[in-house]
Amino acid sequence: MGRRRGPRLPKEPVRLQISGLSHEGRGIAQPDGKTVFVHGALPGETVMARYTRRHRRYDEAVVLEVEQASDERVEPRCPHFGTCGGCSLQHLPPERQIAFKQDVLLELLRHVGRVEPETVLPPLQGNSWGYRRKARLAVKDVQRKGRVLVGFREKHSPYVADMDRCEVLDPRVGHRLEALSGLIAGMSRPDRIPQIEVAIGDNGVALVFRNLEPLTVGDRERLADFGRDNDMMMLEQPGNEHTVAPIWPPSPELHYVVAGETLYFRPTDFTQVNAELNLKMVDRALDLLEPGQGDRILDLFCGLGNFTLPLARRAAAVVGVEGDPALVERARENARHNGLDCAEFHVANLAEPVDHLPWARAAFNKVLLDPPRSGAQEVLPQVAGFRPERILYVSCNPATLARDAGELVHRYGYHLRSTGVMDMFPHTAHVESIACFQRGGD
Repeated sequence: MGRRRGPRLPKEPVRLQISGLSHEGRGIAQPDGKTVFVHGALPGETVMARYTRRHRRYDEAVVLEVEQASDERVEPRCPHFGTCGGCSLQHLPPERQIAFKQDVLLELLRHVGRVEPETVLPPLQGNSWGYRRKARLAVKDVQRKGRVLVGFREKHSPYVADMDRCEVLDPRVGHRLEALSGLIAGMSRPDRIPQIEVAIGDNGVALVFRNLEPLTVGDRERLADFGRDNDMMMLEQPGNEHTVAPIWPPSPELHYVVAGETLYFRPTDFTQVNAELNLKMVDRALDLLEPGQGDRILDLFCGLGNFTLPLARRAAAVVGVEGDPALVERARENARHNGLDCAEFHVANLAEPVDHLPWARAAFNKVLLDPPRSGAQEVLPQVAGFRPERILYVSCNPATLARDAGELVHRYGYHLRSTGVMDMFPHTAHVESIACFQRGGD
């Protein structure tokens, strides 16, 4: 039998009327009653578009020409917008982007969780350009172009976008993509450097070069010279993240300060990509959780102590729990460095039962949750079992927050006091949010 082919794509561009915006930031059209998600389109627009994929229930397309533009459309700052997969909303003003994200959050809470907040918090925003401190840049030696490409991958494509700068990356890196391209092109095996991990602290920039072949003496000298000339810490990664080693200087060290606490981290550690928003987010968490000297607080998915240490400065005791042993060790070191004896940290897989662990048998009157995109569903029964008076939930996925909010409200008797969005990733459809739950009757 021959291989079954999917529905054929129209060869000619089609005219589409855009009626809405999807949660992923794509325009919505419904020609002939079937939904089409259109990259680069805004509500109220008439566009000429090219179909890129067809599915049974919906299709996908990309804008070729805007015939009737929305009043809200703006010119993207980046010339690579639409090709590079890093941003999806540069054609919408920042104030409309955050309003869109708030609408997404409230709609999901209403329809998935069947909950309504008592208060919608003012959105948290910061600088929408040059904000990104963490990134993985793809690298590709493209012979037919005669150059090494350094940047993000193209939208819905494995190819590296041909770009000379990035407007959302910290300019110390985002405006040096061509220099990085030339650096790698001059190495012994540019085809064996597939990735650069970017990590930036308050004290400097670190670049981790993934190398599939051992670096030569000349390669190391070239990287070290670039680091000295551009005030960057240079590291190599010949294997997994445990193989990361310095090239220059001999002992690179990154840190950032949040709510008065200094947190040290390694370039491959998880940290928030947007330093300015992280400061505002932690301040908001402190305002909502109101830690005091009579409180014992549990911080789940604590990482290297981003929330734990500021809470410990204000509470009687804070217990941080995290699944990554390396981050837990870093959190302990950070607590010692900041002189916080009332903070303790434990390693645990929070997707599995934890009620048998010693820390889970203690009493806590407040809980902070900062889970991954999959949410905190598995640990909610344990959290509810503590009967905390207040739960603060920091979310990077409004769909799983809405699901878990429904559980906290309808199964465990909490009410949603307040919620709001935070623009951690401007110019993308990523929705970061925070929600404060109070136990019923309190």
